[in-house]
Amino acid sequence: MGKQGSPRSQRPEFQNAGFFLGMGKYNLRGPETLPGSDPSIGRRISWGDRHCNSKTVLLHGLKHDSAKYTACKGVYVGRRYSWLRKHVKSIAFMVGLMSFILLFHSLMMSIFYLRNLQNHSAQRNSSGLKEEDTGAYTYEEKIPIQMYDRLLNLASIALTEKEFKQETSRLWEEPYWKASAWKPCANKKLPTNLGKFNKNNGYILISANGGLNQQRVAICNAVALASLLNATLVLPRFLYSNVWNDPSQFGDIYQEEYFINILKDEINIVKELPPHLRSLDIEALGSLITDADLVKEAKPADYIRNILPLLLRNGIVHFLGFGNRLGFDPLPSKLQRLRCKCNFHALKFVPKIQRVGSLLVRKIRKYDAARSMLDKELLGNFMPENPSNELDAVSGPSKYLALHLRFEVDMVAYSLCEFGGGESEKKELQAYREIHFPLVIERLKNSSPISLTELRKLGRCPLTPEEAALVLSGLGFKRGSYIYLAGSHIYGGKSRMDSFTSLYPDLVTKETLLTPQELAPFRNFSSQLAALDFIACATADVFAMTDSGSQLSSHVSGFRTYHGGGRAPTLRPNKKRLAAILSENGTIGWNSFEDRVRKMIEEGQRVRVRGFGRSIYRQPRCQECMCKTH
Repeated sequence: MGKQGSPRSQRPEFQNAGFFLGMGKYNLRGPETLPGSDPSIGRRISWGDRHCNSKTVLLHGLKHDSAKYTACKGVYVGRRYSWLRKHVKSIAFMVGLMSFILLFHSLMMSIFYLRNLQNHSAQRNSSGLKEEDTGAYTYEEKIPIQMYDRLLNLASIALTEKEFKQETSRLWEEPYWKASAWKPCANKKLPTNLGKFNKNNGYILISANGGLNQQRVAICNAVALASLLNATLVLPRFLYSNVWNDPSQFGDIYQEEYFINILKDEINIVKELPPHLRSLDIEALGSLITDADLVKEAKPADYIRNILPLLLRNGIVHFLGFGNRLGFDPLPSKLQRLRCKCNFHALKFVPKIQRVGSLLVRKIRKYDAARSMLDKELLGNFMPENPSNELDAVSGPSKYLALHLRFEVDMVAYSLCEFGGGESEKKELQAYREIHFPLVIERLKNSSPISLTELRKLGRCPLTPEEAALVLSGLGFKRGSYIYLAGSHIYGGKSRMDSFTSLYPDLVTKETLLTPQELAPFRNFSSQLAALDFIACATADVFAMTDSGSQLSSHVSGFRTYHGGGRAPTLRPNKKRLAAILSENGTIGWNSFEDRVRKMIEEGQRVRVRGFGRSIYRQPRCQECMCKTH
């Protein structure tokens, strides 16, 4: 979605403005104010000169002693000109030197300012905003925006008091032991050829849209569909979108051969269509299926009734924009298990992503060895079993919390909520909607006005960085907690993040940890960059999200449930309950705030079996995906 650039850097020439403005309070003593000094020649005056100068002052305004005054003046002027003649070369040299220094300083400041301006422009353009769009919603440096000043002050006091107290280990652990009772088993061995067909009904093509995690859903659904229709799956392709601006294809993100090999006993997968089908006009044949031809979360019966006849007649079907077009229930157990196997076992990142992902994790942890099954599943052989030096072995890895702060401009604008930014924020978000969400604008015209208070009460507003920081402080995370921020394109930039960093300053991103050279292969490939965030979040000691409906958050939390062994806690706030707590900002005591926030989070961490119709990618605790050991 649209991404935000960094806030505008302060102009260098004004960085010390506060210093110069503050000088007005003090009486500065220059040479002209010092007793016994002459500002015109910049040196101490002899006793005789001082005596004469004193007379000049005393005789000032006395008309009858002009002779004495003239005599003194003559002595003074004569000596001054004598001194000037003697030192004329030195003075000329000093004037020339000072002029050169001033010129050089002016030149350097101009270059520095121009470079800052170019960097800001580059960052803004790399944020995914079109150049012609930026005038409508340019992200300028703003004053910090706070909606809960009182609670922030209470949080700051509480964190200061806890600074030297022992942090409870419960923060970094699963609160319920039942989580460890569930083990991965979607890849368990089945009787030979169980579920694999003897007859091929044709070929299925998939063109997936969206970002990394939407594409992942489409791939897994395509695998299940190929099994359902007894068809051969052609390796999925990804549509290029002017929103994501990423031309990556399957082989740029996932290991093709590994994918085919893991699923070979379940379905047939080929990299390309056979030659006799490549030249067919699929649309003219009537075999091009768009999202408009299928309802969301369609049932298997819908595919048998509407798609299978096309496949049998033409030998090929192409699903364009195929995403959430296969429901979760009712679905045969075999297909559900196959989707789990695809998502949690068959989709391995390519070595290029694994290598830089492992480098990122090592830099976050300050430790270079694998710690868990999550490390091995996501990073393969790029995370060794044992640390490479004694220091790592002794000190152990740094604990870190990964936070997916879903507060990008697209999310904020689409929500229709307000976030304390006043009229400028309203205009900025409205301009974004008009460009990117015209259907939302039309819908608003034809509907009754929306109560902004009601939207927040219903939990439909994205959590701000300020609210996320309050939740973490309410849970008891100390000020020095090490936090990895996924995404990092926060709407409002520094003005929004100031509240967060005032409580939790130890914040890092992939951009701050990896060098430009290390990130260079991923520039302009948003899905590959998202894969690095996926790795850093999935392998974290604790993962916190602000929006449970986010695709990245859903997939990361599901991955941690499946491969985490009951030792990978996830923090998932209930936005409706949190809104009720925050609505008492003016009166609630800090102890009460902490108690209610903890209860809210613990409720979200309860060990639940996947409910009917729920996503197996987010909630894999079900008999088709995981096995309960006790």
